[in-house]
Amino acid sequence: MTLTDASMDALRQAGDELADATVATLFERGEVGKFNTLMRYVSTVNAPLPNGLPKVAREYLQATSAPPTWVDWDEMEKARLFFIDNNVHVSTALSFASMPACFLVPHVAKLLSTTHGLNYPSKRMAETGQFTVHLMQPDAFEANSRFIPAAQKVRLLHAAIRHHLERENRWDTEALGVPICQEDMIGGQLFFSLLVLDSLHRLGIHMSVEGAEAYFYAWRVVGAMLGVDQDAVPKTLDEARAFLDLYMLRHMGPSEEGAHLTRQLIDLYEEVVPGTFFDPIVSALIRHLVGDTCADWLQVPRTPWDSVVKAVPHLLGVLETIEDRSPVGAWALDRLGHLASIFELSSLTRGRVMHYAIPEQLKKDYGISGTVPRTHRWTPPAATIS
Repeated sequence: MTLTDASMDALRQAGDELADATVATLFERGEVGKFNTLMRYVSTVNAPLPNGLPKVAREYLQATSAPPTWVDWDEMEKARLFFIDNNVHVSTALSFASMPACFLVPHVAKLLSTTHGLNYPSKRMAETGQFTVHLMQPDAFEANSRFIPAAQKVRLLHAAIRHHLERENRWDTEALGVPICQEDMIGGQLFFSLLVLDSLHRLGIHMSVEGAEAYFYAWRVVGAMLGVDQDAVPKTLDEARAFLDLYMLRHMGPSEEGAHLTRQLIDLYEEVVPGTFFDPIVSALIRHLVGDTCADWLQVPRTPWDSVVKAVPHLLGVLETIEDRSPVGAWALDRLGHLASIFELSSLTRGRVMHYAIPEQLKKDYGISGTVPRTHRWTPPAATIS
Protein backbone atom coordinates (compact mmCIF):
# COMPACT_ATOMS: atom_id res chain seq x y z
CA MET A 1 0.00 0.00 0.00
CA THR A 2 1.57 3.28 -1.16
CA LEU A 3 0.72 6.27 1.00
CA THR A 4 1.07 9.82 -0.28
CA ASP A 5 -0.55 13.14 0.51
CA ALA A 6 -2.53 12.73 -2.71
CA SER A 7 -3.87 9.30 -1.72
CA MET A 8 -4.79 10.60 1.73
CA ASP A 9 -6.48 13.65 0.18
CA ALA A 10 -8.61 11.31 -1.93
CA LEU A 11 -9.77 9.53 1.24
CA ARG A 12 -10.82 12.90 2.66
CA GLN A 13 -13.42 13.23 -0.09
CA ALA A 14 -15.10 9.86 0.53
CA GLY A 15 -17.81 9.02 3.06
CA ASP A 16 -19.90 5.85 3.36
CA GLU A 17 -22.06 5.39 0.27
CA LEU A 18 -24.52 2.83 1.71
CA ALA A 19 -25.16 4.57 5.03
CA ASP A 20 -25.22 8.03 3.43
CA ALA A 21 -27.86 6.95 0.91
CA THR A 22 -29.96 5.33 3.64
CA VAL A 23 -29.89 8.41 5.85
CA ALA A 24 -30.58 10.76 2.95
CA THR A 25 -33.70 8.78 2.05
CA LEU A 26 -34.92 8.69 5.66
CA PHE A 27 -34.62 12.46 5.92
CA GLU A 28 -36.14 13.04 2.48
CA ARG A 29 -39.21 11.00 3.46
CA GLY A 30 -39.45 12.36 7.01
CA GLU A 31 -38.97 8.90 8.52
CA VAL A 32 -36.04 9.49 10.90
CA GLY A 33 -38.26 9.86 13.97
CA LYS A 34 -40.14 6.68 13.12
CA PHE A 35 -36.86 4.79 12.66
CA ASN A 36 -35.48 5.96 16.03
CA THR A 37 -38.69 5.09 17.85
CA LEU A 38 -39.05 1.63 16.34
CA MET A 39 -35.35 0.75 16.67
CA ARG A 40 -34.73 2.10 20.18
CA TYR A 41 -35.07 -1.27 21.88
CA VAL A 42 -33.85 -3.48 19.05
CA SER A 43 -30.54 -4.33 20.69
CA THR A 44 -29.77 -7.90 19.59
CA VAL A 45 -29.13 -9.20 16.11
CA ASN A 46 -31.79 -11.94 16.29
CA ALA A 47 -34.58 -9.56 17.34
CA PRO A 48 -37.32 -9.32 14.69
CA LEU A 49 -37.38 -5.98 12.90
CA PRO A 50 -40.49 -4.05 13.98
CA ASN A 51 -43.52 -3.65 11.75
CA GLY A 52 -43.70 -0.29 10.06
CA LEU A 53 -39.95 0.11 9.76
CA PRO A 54 -39.14 2.21 6.66
CA LYS A 55 -38.23 0.03 3.69
CA VAL A 56 -34.88 1.70 3.10
CA ALA A 57 -33.91 1.12 6.75
CA ARG A 58 -35.01 -2.52 6.62
CA GLU A 59 -32.88 -3.06 3.48
CA TYR A 60 -29.88 -1.40 5.14
CA LEU A 61 -30.23 -3.48 8.32
CA GLN A 62 -30.53 -6.70 6.34
CA ALA A 63 -27.49 -5.82 4.20
CA THR A 64 -25.33 -5.10 7.27
CA SER A 65 -26.60 -7.82 9.62
CA ALA A 66 -23.58 -10.10 9.28
CA PRO A 67 -19.82 -9.60 9.62
CA PRO A 68 -17.62 -9.66 6.50
CA THR A 69 -17.25 -13.04 4.84
CA TRP A 70 -13.46 -12.86 5.17
CA VAL A 71 -13.46 -12.88 8.99
CA ASP A 72 -11.03 -15.36 10.57
CA TRP A 73 -12.86 -16.58 13.68
CA ASP A 74 -9.74 -18.06 15.24
CA GLU A 75 -8.18 -14.59 15.15
CA MET A 76 -11.31 -13.08 16.69
CA GLU A 77 -11.17 -15.57 19.56
CA LYS A 78 -7.50 -14.71 20.13
CA ALA A 79 -8.49 -11.05 20.24
CA ARG A 80 -11.20 -11.75 22.82
CA LEU A 81 -8.76 -13.65 25.03
CA PHE A 82 -6.23 -10.83 24.63
CA PHE A 83 -8.87 -8.37 25.82
CA ILE A 84 -9.81 -10.53 28.81
CA ASP A 85 -6.15 -10.80 29.81
CA ASN A 86 -5.56 -7.06 29.43
CA ASN A 87 -8.98 -5.48 29.94
CA VAL A 88 -7.94 -2.90 32.54
CA HIS A 89 -4.87 -1.95 30.53
CA VAL A 90 -6.89 -1.70 27.31
CA SER A 91 -9.53 0.42 29.06
CA THR A 92 -6.78 2.67 30.42
CA ALA A 93 -5.27 3.08 26.97
CA LEU A 94 -8.65 3.81 25.35
CA SER A 95 -9.49 6.41 28.00
CA PHE A 96 -6.16 8.16 28.45
CA ALA A 97 -4.46 7.73 25.06
CA SER A 98 -6.99 6.97 22.29
CA MET A 99 -9.53 9.63 23.25
CA PRO A 100 -6.92 12.38 23.77
CA ALA A 101 -5.38 11.39 20.43
CA CYS A 102 -8.70 12.22 18.77
CA PHE A 103 -8.50 15.67 20.37
CA LEU A 104 -5.00 16.16 18.89
CA VAL A 105 -6.51 16.39 15.40
CA PRO A 106 -8.04 19.90 15.28
CA HIS A 107 -10.76 19.17 12.73
CA VAL A 108 -11.75 15.98 14.61
CA ALA A 109 -11.87 17.93 17.89
CA LYS A 110 -13.98 20.54 16.12
CA LEU A 111 -16.34 17.85 14.83
CA LEU A 112 -16.63 16.18 18.24
CA SER A 113 -17.40 19.55 19.80
CA THR A 114 -19.99 20.33 17.17
CA THR A 115 -21.76 17.00 17.25
CA HIS A 116 -21.56 15.93 20.88
CA GLY A 117 -21.32 19.26 22.67
CA LEU A 118 -18.65 20.33 25.12
CA ASN A 119 -20.99 19.70 28.04
CA TYR A 120 -21.50 15.96 27.46
CA PRO A 121 -18.08 14.26 27.53
CA SER A 122 -19.44 11.23 29.40
CA LYS A 123 -21.80 10.38 26.53
CA ARG A 124 -19.04 9.68 24.02
CA MET A 125 -16.88 7.83 26.55
CA ALA A 126 -19.86 5.73 27.65
CA GLU A 127 -20.78 4.94 24.04
CA THR A 128 -17.19 3.96 23.23
CA GLY A 129 -16.85 1.83 26.36
CA GLN A 130 -20.14 0.03 25.80
CA PHE A 131 -19.27 -0.54 22.12
CA THR A 132 -15.90 -2.12 23.03
CA VAL A 133 -17.45 -4.33 25.72
CA HIS A 134 -20.05 -5.57 23.20
CA LEU A 135 -17.28 -6.30 20.69
CA MET A 136 -15.26 -8.43 23.10
CA GLN A 137 -18.14 -10.62 24.32
CA PRO A 138 -18.08 -14.34 23.37
CA ASP A 139 -21.34 -13.91 21.46
CA ALA A 140 -20.34 -10.68 19.71
CA PHE A 141 -21.26 -12.12 16.31
CA GLU A 142 -23.71 -14.79 17.38
CA ALA A 143 -27.52 -14.86 17.49
CA ASN A 144 -27.73 -12.70 20.62
CA SER A 145 -25.08 -10.21 19.54
CA ARG A 146 -25.43 -6.67 20.86
CA PHE A 147 -22.38 -5.54 18.92
CA ILE A 148 -23.83 -5.87 15.41
CA PRO A 149 -26.92 -3.69 16.06
CA ALA A 150 -24.69 -1.14 17.79
CA ALA A 151 -22.35 -1.04 14.78
CA GLN A 152 -25.30 -0.67 12.40
CA LYS A 153 -26.65 2.29 14.38
CA VAL A 154 -23.27 3.98 14.85
CA ARG A 155 -22.72 3.79 11.09
CA LEU A 156 -26.04 5.59 10.51
CA LEU A 157 -25.18 8.12 13.22
CA HIS A 158 -21.97 9.00 11.37
CA ALA A 159 -23.92 9.33 8.12
CA ALA A 160 -26.45 11.63 9.82
CA ILE A 161 -23.66 13.89 11.06
CA ARG A 162 -22.32 14.15 7.50
CA HIS A 163 -25.86 14.86 6.26
CA HIS A 164 -26.45 17.71 8.72
CA LEU A 165 -23.06 19.39 8.53
CA GLU A 166 -22.91 19.40 4.74
CA ARG A 167 -26.52 20.43 4.07
CA GLU A 168 -26.60 23.11 6.75
CA ASN A 169 -23.34 24.63 5.48
CA ARG A 170 -21.64 24.11 8.83
CA TRP A 171 -18.56 22.36 7.52
CA ASP A 172 -15.93 23.59 5.05
CA THR A 173 -15.79 20.46 2.90
CA GLU A 174 -13.33 21.99 0.46
CA ALA A 175 -10.81 22.70 3.21
CA LEU A 176 -11.56 19.86 5.65
CA GLY A 177 -12.90 17.10 3.43
CA VAL A 178 -16.13 15.20 4.01
CA PRO A 179 -17.10 15.05 7.72
CA ILE A 180 -16.10 11.69 9.19
CA CYS A 181 -14.35 10.87 5.91
CA GLN A 182 -12.52 7.66 5.10
CA GLU A 183 -9.16 9.07 6.20
CA ASP A 184 -10.59 10.01 9.60
CA MET A 185 -12.45 6.71 9.98
CA ILE A 186 -9.24 4.78 9.32
CA GLY A 187 -7.35 7.12 11.63
CA GLY A 188 -9.94 6.51 14.35
CA GLN A 189 -9.72 2.75 13.83
CA LEU A 190 -5.96 2.97 14.38
CA PHE A 191 -6.37 5.16 17.48
CA PHE A 192 -8.43 2.37 19.03
CA SER A 193 -6.16 -0.45 17.89
CA LEU A 194 -2.53 0.40 17.11
CA LEU A 195 -2.35 3.29 19.57
CA VAL A 196 -3.78 1.05 22.30
CA LEU A 197 -1.02 -1.48 21.62
CA ASP A 198 1.58 1.29 21.73
CA SER A 199 0.16 2.46 25.06
CA LEU A 200 0.27 -1.04 26.52
CA HIS A 201 3.94 -1.16 25.53
CA ARG A 202 4.51 2.21 27.20
CA LEU A 203 2.86 0.86 30.36
CA GLY A 204 5.26 -2.08 30.32
CA ILE A 205 2.64 -4.70 29.51
CA HIS A 206 4.10 -7.86 28.00
CA MET A 207 2.24 -8.88 24.84
CA SER A 208 2.80 -11.65 22.38
CA VAL A 209 3.01 -10.67 18.73
CA GLU A 210 0.15 -13.07 18.09
CA GLY A 211 -2.09 -11.39 20.67
CA ALA A 212 -1.29 -7.89 19.45
CA GLU A 213 -1.98 -8.83 15.83
CA ALA A 214 -5.29 -10.44 16.81
CA TYR A 215 -6.43 -7.31 18.68
CA PHE A 216 -5.52 -5.19 15.66
CA TYR A 217 -7.38 -7.65 13.42
CA ALA A 218 -10.55 -7.36 15.52
CA TRP A 219 -10.61 -3.61 14.93
CA ARG A 220 -10.17 -4.22 11.21
CA VAL A 221 -13.43 -6.17 11.40
CA VAL A 222 -15.00 -3.29 13.33
CA GLY A 223 -13.87 -0.86 10.65
CA ALA A 224 -15.41 -2.97 7.91
CA MET A 225 -18.74 -3.03 9.76
CA LEU A 226 -18.60 0.75 10.22
CA GLY A 227 -18.17 1.38 6.50
CA VAL A 228 -14.38 1.71 6.22
CA ASP A 229 -13.08 1.17 2.67
CA GLN A 230 -11.29 -2.19 2.81
CA ASP A 231 -9.18 -1.32 -0.22
CA ALA A 232 -7.64 1.58 1.69
CA VAL A 233 -7.38 0.26 5.24
CA PRO A 234 -3.98 -1.04 6.47
CA LYS A 235 -3.89 -4.83 6.69
CA THR A 236 -0.79 -5.26 8.86
CA LEU A 237 0.73 -3.55 11.87
CA ASP A 238 3.57 -2.18 9.73
CA GLU A 239 1.11 -0.70 7.22
CA ALA A 240 -0.93 0.69 10.10
CA ARG A 241 2.17 2.36 11.55
CA ALA A 242 2.93 4.05 8.24
CA PHE A 243 -0.67 5.25 7.84
CA LEU A 244 -0.97 6.57 11.41
CA ASP A 245 2.39 8.36 11.24
CA LEU A 246 1.41 10.15 8.03
CA TYR A 247 -2.12 10.89 9.30
CA MET A 248 -0.81 12.52 12.47
CA LEU A 249 1.90 14.46 10.64
CA ARG A 250 -0.75 15.79 8.27
CA HIS A 251 -3.21 16.85 10.93
CA MET A 252 -2.04 16.84 14.55
CA GLY A 253 -1.70 20.09 16.45
CA PRO A 254 -3.17 22.27 19.19
CA SER A 255 -6.70 23.64 19.12
CA GLU A 256 -9.08 25.35 21.52
CA GLU A 257 -11.60 22.53 21.09
CA GLY A 258 -8.97 19.86 21.71
CA ALA A 259 -7.88 21.50 24.96
CA HIS A 260 -11.49 21.98 26.08
CA LEU A 261 -12.46 18.38 25.34
CA THR A 262 -9.37 17.17 27.21
CA ARG A 263 -10.27 19.27 30.24
CA GLN A 264 -13.76 17.79 30.17
CA LEU A 265 -12.28 14.28 29.94
CA ILE A 266 -10.00 14.93 32.92
CA ASP A 267 -12.86 16.35 34.98
CA LEU A 268 -15.02 13.35 34.08
CA TYR A 269 -12.48 10.80 35.29
CA GLU A 270 -11.61 12.80 38.38
CA GLU A 271 -15.26 12.37 39.33
CA VAL A 272 -14.94 8.59 38.83
CA VAL A 273 -11.79 8.34 40.99
CA PRO A 274 -12.87 8.11 44.66
CA GLY A 275 -11.89 11.13 46.77
CA THR A 276 -9.55 13.88 45.57
CA PHE A 277 -6.07 12.68 46.57
CA PHE A 278 -5.67 10.56 43.43
CA ASP A 279 -7.28 13.07 41.02
CA PRO A 280 -3.94 14.24 39.55
CA ILE A 281 -3.18 10.70 38.38
CA VAL A 282 -5.67 11.23 35.53
CA SER A 283 -3.64 14.09 34.04
CA ALA A 284 -0.39 12.26 34.77
CA LEU A 285 -1.55 9.15 32.90
CA ILE A 286 -2.57 11.17 29.84
CA ARG A 287 0.77 12.97 29.83
CA HIS A 288 2.66 9.69 30.23
CA LEU A 289 0.80 7.99 27.38
CA VAL A 290 0.65 10.79 24.79
CA GLY A 291 4.00 12.43 25.63
CA ASP A 292 4.86 15.92 26.83
CA THR A 293 4.56 17.71 23.49
CA CYS A 294 1.07 16.42 22.77
CA ALA A 295 0.02 16.88 26.39
CA ASP A 296 1.12 20.51 26.23
CA TRP A 297 -0.92 21.01 23.04
CA LEU A 298 -3.93 19.63 24.93
CA GLN A 299 -3.11 21.81 27.97
CA VAL A 300 -2.89 18.80 30.25
CA PRO A 301 -1.72 20.19 33.60
CA ARG A 302 1.58 19.07 35.05
CA THR A 303 1.32 17.51 38.51
CA PRO A 304 3.61 15.95 41.11
CA TRP A 305 2.14 12.62 39.99
CA ASP A 306 3.92 12.88 36.63
CA SER A 307 7.03 11.25 38.09
CA VAL A 308 5.02 8.76 40.15
CA VAL A 309 3.21 7.46 37.06
CA LYS A 310 6.55 6.55 35.51
CA ALA A 311 6.73 3.77 38.09
CA VAL A 312 3.51 2.20 36.80
CA PRO A 313 5.31 -0.19 34.39
CA HIS A 314 7.34 -1.57 37.31
CA LEU A 315 4.20 -2.16 39.39
CA LEU A 316 2.45 -3.82 36.46
CA GLY A 317 5.53 -5.95 35.93
CA VAL A 318 5.20 -7.29 39.48
CA LEU A 319 1.51 -8.07 38.91
CA GLU A 320 2.31 -9.84 35.63
CA THR A 321 4.92 -11.96 37.42
CA ILE A 322 2.25 -13.02 39.94
CA GLU A 323 -0.11 -13.77 37.08
CA ASP A 324 2.47 -15.87 35.21
CA ARG A 325 3.49 -17.91 38.25
CA SER A 326 0.13 -18.52 39.92
CA PRO A 327 -3.05 -19.81 38.25
CA VAL A 328 -5.03 -18.54 41.24
CA GLY A 329 -3.30 -15.18 41.00
CA ALA A 330 -4.01 -15.04 37.28
CA TRP A 331 -7.71 -15.79 37.90
CA ALA A 332 -7.91 -13.19 40.67
CA LEU A 333 -6.24 -10.46 38.59
CA ASP A 334 -8.40 -11.20 35.54
CA ARG A 335 -11.50 -11.08 37.73
CA LEU A 336 -10.35 -7.84 39.36
CA GLY A 337 -9.67 -6.39 35.92
CA HIS A 338 -13.14 -7.36 34.73
CA LEU A 339 -14.78 -5.79 37.78
CA ALA A 340 -12.72 -2.61 37.42
CA SER A 341 -13.74 -2.27 33.76
CA ILE A 342 -17.41 -2.83 34.63
CA PHE A 343 -17.15 -0.22 37.42
CA GLU A 344 -15.63 2.29 35.01
CA LEU A 345 -18.32 1.68 32.38
CA SER A 346 -21.15 1.84 34.93
CA SER A 347 -19.74 5.08 36.31
CA LEU A 348 -19.69 6.62 32.83
CA THR A 349 -23.15 5.39 31.84
CA ARG A 350 -24.69 6.08 35.29
CA GLY A 351 -26.18 2.60 34.97
CA ARG A 352 -28.00 3.40 31.73
CA VAL A 353 -27.93 1.53 28.42
CA MET A 354 -26.54 3.85 25.76
CA HIS A 355 -28.82 4.10 22.71
CA TYR A 356 -27.36 5.06 19.34
CA ALA A 357 -29.94 7.13 17.44
CA ILE A 358 -29.96 9.24 14.29
CA PRO A 359 -29.99 12.90 15.39
CA GLU A 360 -32.92 14.63 13.74
CA GLN A 361 -31.18 18.00 14.00
CA LEU A 362 -27.79 18.77 15.44
CA LYS A 363 -28.65 22.10 17.02
CA LYS A 364 -31.44 20.61 19.11
CA ASP A 365 -29.61 17.42 20.02
CA TYR A 366 -26.06 18.61 20.50
CA GLY A 367 -26.04 22.37 20.88
CA ILE A 368 -24.32 23.55 17.72
CA SER A 369 -23.91 27.28 17.32
CA GLY A 370 -22.15 29.02 14.49
CA THR A 371 -20.20 27.55 11.60
CA VAL A 372 -17.08 25.44 11.46
CA PRO A 373 -14.21 27.70 10.35
CA ARG A 374 -11.41 26.66 8.07
CA THR A 375 -8.44 25.16 9.90
CA HIS A 376 -4.89 25.05 8.60
CA ARG A 377 -2.60 22.08 8.41
CA TRP A 378 -0.13 21.89 11.29
CA THR A 379 3.51 21.21 10.46
CA PRO A 380 5.11 20.10 13.75
CA PRO A 381 8.87 20.29 14.35
CA ALA A 382 10.12 16.73 13.85
CA ALA A 383 12.22 16.77 17.00
CA THR A 384 9.37 17.71 19.32
CA ILE A 385 6.71 15.11 18.51
CA SER A 386 6.40 12.57 21.29
